[in-house]
Amino acid sequence: MKTIIKSRIALFLFFFLTTTISLGGNINLLPTRAQPEINKAIPLGGNAFITQKGKSGTPKITTQGLKNWSDFMSIISIFFRVERSGELHLGIRSETVPGEATIKLSVGKEVFVVDLSKGVNKTDFAGSVSVANPGYVRVDLQGIKRTGTFFANISDLLIGGAASEGSVIFANDPENFYWSRRGPSCHLNYTTPDEDKEYFYSELTVPKGEDKLGSYFMANGFGEGYMGIQVNSATERRILFSVWDPDNGKTTLIKKGTGVHAGGFGGEGTGGQSYLVFNWKAGVTYKFLTRGQPDNKGNTIYTSWFFDPDRDSWKLIASWKRPNTHTWLTRFHGFLENFIPNEGYQERKALWGNQWVRLANGNWVEVTECKFTIDATGRNKQRMDYAGGIENNRFFLRMGGFFNETVLPDTKFSKARSQKPPGINLNNLP
Repeated sequence: MKTIIKSRIALFLFFFLTTTISLGGNINLLPTRAQPEINKAIPLGGNAFITQKGKSGTPKITTQGLKNWSDFMSIISIFFRVERSGELHLGIRSETVPGEATIKLSVGKEVFVVDLSKGVNKTDFAGSVSVANPGYVRVDLQGIKRTGTFFANISDLLIGGAASEGSVIFANDPENFYWSRRGPSCHLNYTTPDEDKEYFYSELTVPKGEDKLGSYFMANGFGEGYMGIQVNSATERRILFSVWDPDNGKTTLIKKGTGVHAGGFGGEGTGGQSYLVFNWKAGVTYKFLTRGQPDNKGNTIYTSWFFDPDRDSWKLIASWKRPNTHTWLTRFHGFLENFIPNEGYQERKALWGNQWVRLANGNWVEVTECKFTIDATGRNKQRMDYAGGIENNRFFLRMGGFFNETVLPDTKFSKARSQKPPGINLNNLP
């Protein structure tokens, strides 16, 4: 009897604590705990990358977000930077396609399984993680199962919580998603004497593992062009030398080295372009030499050479004539960039050392000072994975990969003098 009474009391307490009685006598269950608020949208169009490719049905990142997602092995990674630690709530906004789909969302070792809601602009909460320190966060998406051809079209990653309060850095300008996915270009702007300068010599080293696809490591930059090395594909690398067209007239080829391709270029301006397909190697230091000389006929002649360490000799890349131009070399610089948007999640780094300019009077002067600058992608805080400085008495640049260390733009750096001028017989150059 006591047992029955206790059971009835327990049952009464259960209903008392978990129900309310309306005036009409209806019993309404209390609502379940509301899902955390996820009110900040990070568009995949500017912040997502295919970081693992499957064997079939490669998904695509478009301005509108993730499309054509059918492969189970593909991993789509979204990157953003938070300025606070704390709890971070995660969700996605998607448009489902015919059929049902389940995906997983991962942050480090935390994994959440999400059954996608049907419809357009549907929001699905995934879960919450703890962010220990401010910095970049990587969120991975991978398909688990689907009954249709594709999993879903996903437009945004949604976030909330204490870690998302305050500033959150991500690409938010759709018109410039192309540039933000490439990553922030960064530059070394050298200080040189205020005298006529005819030659520019520099040495460049790409550390092993930093030679990612789409990289351009520019060694000799000047007011009207640049020279450097590129990773153009998995099987091709180039030594590139380009000269911009003036406002009036076209840059024309005077001569080129053996095996060098020469023609014009467009897109980001127009001009003359020459390149040598050359399998340069990471971990090897390469030497570059550029000459700029007015011909006293209203033109300036620009010529560049590359030193092949395997053959212990200088190789002519090309010589270009730029019309309506009367100048010596000016505005010396180097830069690091990625020119393939889909590869913008990968980190790159290079070292610039032993730079010299040769004055028109024949004296060599060492370059030991520079100013670090970044492009609009960095200045507009679409990306903040950029850095520059000095390492082992060489200038360095670093970009991509969504690392957390940054260097304040316009910071100036100076290095010790090497006092090792280039031992080049300029009269014997090809």
